[in-house]
Amino acid sequence: MSRIGKLPINIPAGVTVDTKGNVVTVKGPKGELKQTVDPSITVSVEDGHINFTIDEQNDTVSAKQKQAYHGLYRALVNNMVVGVSEGFKKEMELVGVGYRVSNQGNLMEFALGYTHPIFFQLPPEVKVETKSERNKNPYICLESCDKQLLGLVCAKIRSFRKPEPYKGKGILFLGEQIRRKSGKAAGAK
Repeated sequence: MSRIGKLPINIPAGVTVDTKGNVVTVKGPKGELKQTVDPSITVSVEDGHINFTIDEQNDTVSAKQKQAYHGLYRALVNNMVVGVSEGFKKEMELVGVGYRVSNQGNLMEFALGYTHPIFFQLPPEVKVETKSERNKNPYICLESCDKQLLGLVCAKIRSFRKPEPYKGKGILFLGEQIRRKSGKAAGAK
């Protein structure tokens, strides 16, 4: 059995969890999330805890796959509970001369050294805040209750200008260290 799958999830105050068939719905102050669970895993909500058990009679998947699903769905539902109660936050910064970012609502505009600005429409579930202060790198703060969606949005934003190892320019997560490479060696004789 999965060691993570065995752990019960505590339901914090203000969060409600409903299970109908294979769908787990979690509601809280930050939003509402749904997750479909494989039929080989049974979800039960008892006295403030969510428990996951493997259904041994279900032969649709192998025993090894059931163990993998056991830990997977427990982790996904735990992320949902944390997301609707506390939320998730990712911070990024733009490193490079002339790199800028601004937002109007959920529409972001990037100036990343290309001949054209890049416009990016965020999903409505993601909240954004941008800062541009003198002598500091432009800063982006993204918040959401959905951890998967937040990671996907961050990966998309980062793909506009990935950090490069020679000058360290690009879109980085706050506090991220880039492995630097030395440039060309001087002409060897």
